[in-house]
Amino acid sequence: MSTAAVSTHGPDAPVESSTDNPAKPNLSLALFVIACAQLMIVLDGTVVNIALPHIQTDLHFSQSGLQWVVTSYALALGSLLLLGGRLGDIFGRRRMFTVGIAVFALASLLGGIAPNPTLLLAARVLQGAGAALAQPAALALVNTTFPPGKERNRAMGVYAAMSGAGAAIGLILGGVLTEIDWRWTMLINVPIGIAVAVLAPRVLVESDGHEGTLDIIGAVTATAGLFGIVYGLSNAASHSWGDTWTLVPLIVGTLLVIAFAAIESRTEHALLPTRILADRTRGTAILAMLIMGAAMFAMFFFLGLYIQQVLGYSPVKSGFTFLPFSLGIVIAAGLSQNLVTRIKPRYLSGFGGLLAAAGMWSFTQLDTHSSYATHLLPGIFVMALGMGFVFIPMTLAASHGVEAKDSGAAASALNTAQQIGGSIGLAALTTVYSHYATQRADELKAAAAAAMAKVPTSVQETAEFKSKMQAQQAAGALDVQTFASTHGFWVASGMLLVGALLILIFITIRSDELQTDGAAPTAHVG
Repeated sequence: MSTAAVSTHGPDAPVESSTDNPAKPNLSLALFVIACAQLMIVLDGTVVNIALPHIQTDLHFSQSGLQWVVTSYALALGSLLLLGGRLGDIFGRRRMFTVGIAVFALASLLGGIAPNPTLLLAARVLQGAGAALAQPAALALVNTTFPPGKERNRAMGVYAAMSGAGAAIGLILGGVLTEIDWRWTMLINVPIGIAVAVLAPRVLVESDGHEGTLDIIGAVTATAGLFGIVYGLSNAASHSWGDTWTLVPLIVGTLLVIAFAAIESRTEHALLPTRILADRTRGTAILAMLIMGAAMFAMFFFLGLYIQQVLGYSPVKSGFTFLPFSLGIVIAAGLSQNLVTRIKPRYLSGFGGLLAAAGMWSFTQLDTHSSYATHLLPGIFVMALGMGFVFIPMTLAASHGVEAKDSGAAASALNTAQQIGGSIGLAALTTVYSHYATQRADELKAAAAAAMAKVPTSVQETAEFKSKMQAQQAAGALDVQTFASTHGFWVASGMLLVGALLILIFITIRSDELQTDGAAPTAHVG
């Protein structure tokens, strides 16, 4: 197989000088830098959601093209995370973290000044590429910078909280910034990114580089395959499953993903070494996060549109409706940080998954007259608590017991699962949404036609009747959107339930094993 060879100092090389590694790093400042970076990367997946109507009007996006403002970022991030993790393993995680944040800040500037859809989507892809360098390095730097035990669990708790709360904070910030100008949803990252990039070399500990090669073929097949699958699913939403531009990308994308798996099993320096997934607990944690990421990503997208378009909330008010999600994540993260060393991760995260599924199910009961306090707030808060109990134990379980040379790849595998799950989940649930929207619209059209047949022509021509029909059509459009959204929430609730069951059945790591580094843990059932 053709790969690009890259060598640096090996794993036995001496530790870098004090000019490269702080002799005694300021752990609080280091945690602040990592948390800021993780929050910025995660919230950018949702910060533009509330701004989408304004972006569409300003840059003249088509309705079908608008979803790619969200999907292009998540897809680029998810598909390139494996390569980003590998680059961190070879060249040093602090170095890749700093480069990634710098690229992310530059892309945010380009997106903020974009005059047309093409440049905005290109900037979103570049943002995803920068995030793909920084995010796996950030998680690996937690292991490099913080000693095992209380300090590392605390740092991991903050990191996981940023992962969980970032999406909701993005919606809140997006609402506030959209009221000013949607471009600030991009430009806000520039000063933050510069500050993080400047502080990172001063407060984070660099990892030793390792000799290895870059698996270029693996990176290309993974990226192209995932893009094909997501594109095919997205196309099915606006066309049909039998459409050529649905079937061909799906088939080719699936074949490329299969080819990627075959390549990784035969490559010495694979992007995703099979030994990382071979551990039962780690493999289950990654799969569960993929499924749950799909559900949560879709929840933010569809619920955000429902709140604005059906309930009629302003961008700022819409953004703040998700504040309880951030609060719930913080509460659950604080509790699970302490409980994870006393309660088996399978039970803690399994309970969280069931709680999240119950919260998602509550959204299936929405209608056009639902109120926020009665029908939305309880579900948002319950789902946040559930996901908070899932994130920390699963993050710890997925990164525990990994050899130093694989820590970047292991971190990227977990984050890839979340991002790719979100991309595929949004594409798949958009197809579900479109199916039920069409079904409901056809039902309402048939009912309206039957009613019209009973109304005399002379009455139909009156201004009062025309005004009444326009009002009914507007109400019908809201009914269609709500009907389709609730069916999407049914599917998303099922995804969360499946994820919870996988955790309860297959996660085997014990609580005491999360307090040490050690070798890969021996599986224990019970």
